[in-house]
Amino acid sequence: MKKVFLAITLIISVLCAKADEGMWLPYNLSGASLYEMQQLGCKLSADQIFDLNQPSLKDAIVQFGGGCTGELISPEGLLLTNHHCGLSYVQKHATVEHDYLTDGFWAYSKAEELPNPGLTVSFLAYVEDVTEAVLEGVTDEETRMEIIAENIKKITKERKGERDVEIEIVPFYAGNQYIMFEYDVYKDVRLVCCPPWGIGKYGADTDNWTWPRHKGDFNIFRVYTDRDGKPAKYSENNIPMQSKHYLPINIKGVKQGDYAMIMGYPGSTDRYSTSYTVRNIIESEAPGYINCRTTKLNEYRKHMDADQEVFIKYASKQASVSNYWKYFIGQQKQLVRNHVYDRRLAQEQAFMEWVEADKERQAIYGKIFEGIEAKWKILDDIMMPMTYLREAGWNGGEAVSFSRRFMKINNLINNEGSKEDIAKVAEGLRGQVATFFKDYDKALDMDVTIALLNLFYKDIDRYVPTMIEEIGAKNGGDFTAWVTKAFEKSIFVDQSKLEKWLEKPKKLDKDPIFALAMNIIDEYANVVYPLFEEASLVGNAGERLYMRGLIMMQTRRNFYPDANFTMRLTYGTVEPYKGADAVNYNYYTTMDGVMAKYIPGNWEFDIPQDVRDLAEARDYGRYADENGDLVVNFITTNDITGGNSGSPVVNGEGELIGLAFDGNWEAMSGDIMFEQKVQRTICMDARYLLWCLEKVGKVNNIINELTIIE
Repeated sequence: MKKVFLAITLIISVLCAKADEGMWLPYNLSGASLYEMQQLGCKLSADQIFDLNQPSLKDAIVQFGGGCTGELISPEGLLLTNHHCGLSYVQKHATVEHDYLTDGFWAYSKAEELPNPGLTVSFLAYVEDVTEAVLEGVTDEETRMEIIAENIKKITKERKGERDVEIEIVPFYAGNQYIMFEYDVYKDVRLVCCPPWGIGKYGADTDNWTWPRHKGDFNIFRVYTDRDGKPAKYSENNIPMQSKHYLPINIKGVKQGDYAMIMGYPGSTDRYSTSYTVRNIIESEAPGYINCRTTKLNEYRKHMDADQEVFIKYASKQASVSNYWKYFIGQQKQLVRNHVYDRRLAQEQAFMEWVEADKERQAIYGKIFEGIEAKWKILDDIMMPMTYLREAGWNGGEAVSFSRRFMKINNLINNEGSKEDIAKVAEGLRGQVATFFKDYDKALDMDVTIALLNLFYKDIDRYVPTMIEEIGAKNGGDFTAWVTKAFEKSIFVDQSKLEKWLEKPKKLDKDPIFALAMNIIDEYANVVYPLFEEASLVGNAGERLYMRGLIMMQTRRNFYPDANFTMRLTYGTVEPYKGADAVNYNYYTTMDGVMAKYIPGNWEFDIPQDVRDLAEARDYGRYADENGDLVVNFITTNDITGGNSGSPVVNGEGELIGLAFDGNWEAMSGDIMFEQKVQRTICMDARYLLWCLEKVGKVNNIINELTIIE
């Protein structure tokens, strides 16, 4: 094994690196990339950015909660991330009497900070290229994934040993490279600050994925350790983490052209995919997600608007469903508008011309599109049904989704497992039952389930689960009567019934909700997924070889790897952009724009009274700019995606100037192809963050803990 920060064989010349495009591996910064960063204004050395032996910028950056990024901002483990990243944890603490979602939450001492069972943050501790070891013994496509899985299991076991660390081995460049990451995982993470809804969620669905924005998208937590400074589960005896590195906060303000760097954990991009992938998103994947999630959100909104208790229960769920609902709407639209399919086709045609120009290339690459075409011939038939099976099926209605957790115990009962094993599984389910029903509304779930099953039956005519097909045919496509009766009979919509069942578990096969879930899973697991595996077998080798061929063909292009929720660095500058003909956007927004959008009583655009009073008095203190305005958000040319939510935006000195939280509408195709002229990262200004803490929350205890550069 050789260390990835010493050598990565697939990384090639960076003579044409671009300042704004690219999710770079921070532990392998090339000289050319570092030079370009320095030309733009970066004052940090490569070791100051990433070092495994000494404190560096990377030690302030964490994976937050399994899907976002966060950063340390104080010597005592204060952790900053986005409001939408921490929303589900805030929601668990909220009640009608203590509505932390609407009113916000501010801890005025460490004793008031709230624990969050299940929330973890992970610090990257070690990186190594393990490609050779992972691919050892791989000789053919049929056994490739099985051998790779066994090798990864072996490497992971050897590296982990008896240590309390997390080991992850991740493929890069379509499986041409494998890198191992080691993380220290901290399990005691407490809520410190959450702004009111009218700040943290301002603009909600209407403004999501658009610019201009006016949102204070932040939450603050604190990481705790045991007395020895090591990761530990929650305990009253735990102490605040002593930060290895943390970010000072610079409130001098940003100007057009200023250097901006973001480090974090971008989730997924597909920049090197073929035209087949693009066509699938436009024609199948995006429409499926949009249809299912529109249906679900319509039912959510109806019930949430009618009852504040339901609003609190479903605020985080609605936000989660809504985020990628609007993402797919924008992605589909911008893939078409930006002609991404045509551009992919042009790339493939250029590739084949390059192949045809050389006999050796013809022998290696000449037939790769035969396998890729065969793959997509299968996938084109199943992608829409697969989306509906997930979105309108087992992840549709909540009771249906929750019932899947009882598959193991039902299998034990059906296979006459021991009473001890059954009792053990039942005991493990008790806590899950309490958690589920805490934030569950039966009436809402019944309407969601009816609407989604109606949609499934109407839209999908192949790979339909037999229960859905039979019930739909019998009732003219209307599932209202069946779902109503199922909710009357099922134990999965009634906490007392389910808890009573756990006392003496028996077969669940006749429970209508459980039976429906199992029927949906059966269709997916035994009919659709085998076709998906077949498609992968015939096409993945071609896609992997295509990736290698592109690297060989475009020798002057720097091929950063697609995002895969591993640490990345992106650098760029603060810049405006032209959104459309005669539509020119400035690079920042102010509190005046917040007030201009204000709609009293509106769930998206209401503003708390104290915030309005401060704005009307222009009480911005030291956080005002030279014109006396309070800058709220700004945009940069950085290249980010989902998973980067909560990532720090730092200046050339490594000081926090903002918090990344979104992308812009005109570049929603950016996960597939970076849009050089219009792609922007939307950031919360550090001055607005501190103004909210000092003037709105009045948490001077937090302000005093920070290092502020004026």
